[in-house]
Amino acid sequence: MAVTTLRLWSSGEGVSLGMLQVAGVCGCCGALRPRYKRLVDNIFPEDPEDGLVKTNMEKLTFYALSAPEKLDRIGAYLSERLIRDVSRHRYGYVCIAMEALDQLLMACHCQSINLFVESFLKMVAKLLESEKPNLQILGTNSFVKFANIEEDTPSYHRSYDFFVSRFSEMCHSSHEDPDIRTKIRMSGIKGLQGVVRKTVNDELQANIWDPQHMDKIVPSLLFNLQHVEEAESRSPSPLEATEKEKESPTELAERCLRELLGRAAYGNIKNAIKPVLIHLDNHSLWEPKIFATCCFRIIMYSIQPQHSHLVIQQLLGHLDANSKSAATVRAGIVEVLSEAAVIAASGSVGPTVLEVFNTLLRQLRLSIDYALTGSYDCGAGVSTKIIKEHEETMFQEAVIKTIGSFSSTLPTYQQSEVMVFIMNKLPLPSLQQAIEAGKAGENRNRLTQIMLLKSLLQVSVGFQCSNMLTALPSAFLDRLLSAALMEDPEIRLFVLEILISFIDRHGNRQKFSPISTISDISILKLKVDKCSRQDTVFMKKHGQQLYRHIYLICKEEDNVQAHYEALYSLLMLISIELANEEVVVDLIRLVLAVQEMAQINEDNLTPYNRCALLALGAAYLNLISQLITVPTFCQHIHEVIQMRQKEAPYLLPEEVFVEKPTLSHTLECLSSEVFFWQSKISEVLGGSGYNSDRLSTPYIPQLTDEDRLSKRKSIGETISLQVEVESRNSPEREQRAPAEEITYETLKKAIVDSVAVEEQERERRRQVVEKFQKAPFEEIAAHCGARATLLQSKLNQIFEITIRPPPSPSGTITAAYGQPQNHSIPVYEMKFPDLCVY
Repeated sequence: MAVTTLRLWSSGEGVSLGMLQVAGVCGCCGALRPRYKRLVDNIFPEDPEDGLVKTNMEKLTFYALSAPEKLDRIGAYLSERLIRDVSRHRYGYVCIAMEALDQLLMACHCQSINLFVESFLKMVAKLLESEKPNLQILGTNSFVKFANIEEDTPSYHRSYDFFVSRFSEMCHSSHEDPDIRTKIRMSGIKGLQGVVRKTVNDELQANIWDPQHMDKIVPSLLFNLQHVEEAESRSPSPLEATEKEKESPTELAERCLRELLGRAAYGNIKNAIKPVLIHLDNHSLWEPKIFATCCFRIIMYSIQPQHSHLVIQQLLGHLDANSKSAATVRAGIVEVLSEAAVIAASGSVGPTVLEVFNTLLRQLRLSIDYALTGSYDCGAGVSTKIIKEHEETMFQEAVIKTIGSFSSTLPTYQQSEVMVFIMNKLPLPSLQQAIEAGKAGENRNRLTQIMLLKSLLQVSVGFQCSNMLTALPSAFLDRLLSAALMEDPEIRLFVLEILISFIDRHGNRQKFSPISTISDISILKLKVDKCSRQDTVFMKKHGQQLYRHIYLICKEEDNVQAHYEALYSLLMLISIELANEEVVVDLIRLVLAVQEMAQINEDNLTPYNRCALLALGAAYLNLISQLITVPTFCQHIHEVIQMRQKEAPYLLPEEVFVEKPTLSHTLECLSSEVFFWQSKISEVLGGSGYNSDRLSTPYIPQLTDEDRLSKRKSIGETISLQVEVESRNSPEREQRAPAEEITYETLKKAIVDSVAVEEQERERRRQVVEKFQKAPFEEIAAHCGARATLLQSKLNQIFEITIRPPPSPSGTITAAYGQPQNHSIPVYEMKFPDLCVY
């Protein structure tokens, strides 16, 4: 073989080509290849285990920086070599090629980088398509490094659809080896994180927030979050997690999910949250609710605070969409709602606050219908699902808890609106609101009333307002007190609890339990403030209304210990929070009227009710006497309590409000010393500056049309107009005054002054009531007609007296014919009383 040395002259420069072997025909030789290919070839060692040839890599990098137009060719050639090495299973050279690509990416930021990136992404995709876990991990790591590079020039045609799909698939890896499976899943999560970082803030890139991408990314992250121990309590922030825990797929998925949600703008929240809801539905993760709660804690802590209400709205819409799902599923959604509302501490639940509560109340009503009908199709009455009543009850309690959680995040004025909104939903037997008829309708109304009052109680517990006029507007208070007159004892108890939660602004309620006749109230450490002007105005406006309803609730036969404890707390809280001297006087009169009610027993109360009312009065008067610190008043109360301890211990709260109360059936035989005397109390308090006239006047509530709401109130009690009567125990009783001439002064005195009447009048009242209850309708109509005729005749007498002219000095004026004649006085000369002139 002949060896010949050739020298090639080109452009006046000699280039040594080395020794060439010539065998007849001169073939291709490496020396004739382009320089970029030779530089690329030189970075690969003969033995791949030696790794990348660093000196040659530096030459390649320098060449790429000096001739950036060659960068796309370098990338294409590297890609060609890598694909060939992969197909030949030369994985050592594959790793060297990827290392070279990484270094070139980090060093070059010229305008021609886009073409090089295309070759790079092609090589990464080739690695990810491989079945070898190591190659998948290698490709992922290179992609992550690429994702962290900020490119100088935009790309208009680059697509990441394949990478989203492949990385999501890696997140669900089910490799047999647990260690390899973990590594693959972590690589998938890192890849998704890289895609998000590369595209989320670049408007020219593919929109990663599109549903087609979010439906793959979010479930993949949740799948890895799902494997955390359910009993483990997760911190809302991973800052304090150990290094080992940070390397787990669960923690890595959480960090990636937080980063994704933290980058979400207003218009992207819906696309990010919807896959979460679908994932929880598909994997039945609402029922344990632990994982669902964990997910939404991450979501609420990660998104921007001003977007919190969008998550709430998504959950509400999902709750409506699952309105016919199992109660456990709906309860899980509602409890997640509750957690989300607590985290949204900024108090913003969007512009449609009432719509949130409207949705919850609608779900509450649907649950009541499901429980009553036993079917999710209330109209058909047939359902393929078995409804468990206890599960519906659990769901209802979850809704009520959520209503309270929502309201606690709202400002005061919105809480007031929410309470009015709930109260307007309460079905009441009035002319303005229809009530469903029939037994099923009554049950539905009762359950609805109880659930709405429970919801209202939850809202009122977290409501803090110093102005009672604002807290209890007239329309709201009227409807609330109307519910207090209903037959159901549970409803009445809820009304009392709601009133207590409004009035108790200093947390004194728990200090009044249990009811007792404590000798020194200083140990209770009550917080007492001076009554404000707004509170005084409130009591002047609504005080009598409150007293009347308290009195009527005391008359109910089915009251239990809880009712009397609530009544006692309500009386004491009014005395502490809202009382001035006038209110204290009225409350004492009210309690004495309740004592008289128990003594006389016109309503046929049970022995327990009577003893409970007398014990309630003793406990209240004992406490109020120590609050107003009038020694003689305290002495009288103390004497009566001591007498009861000796002769009638069953009239004290310590003996009545216990598990097995001591009762007496012969209260009529008790001596007067065991009762509180209105005359005595009026005398001792009047000497200390209190209004003795008002104290001496017994309290009798004026019944109104509202009392028709209570089915126990008779027609006679409702339509009869009564005047205040004196107590049976009052020593100042007098006989009925004889009939006197009806004059203007008599009428004026009857209107202005409240006159006391005696036992005879009380008996007449009883007869009238009994007559209206038992007499036939014709007899009642005839009696009313006779009364109307009598009233007309009396009015005629009054008119005659009013227009009769005064007598002349001689008594009469004699006419020409010797007959007495009255002068007719013109109207404009007549003198009318001042009260009749306007």
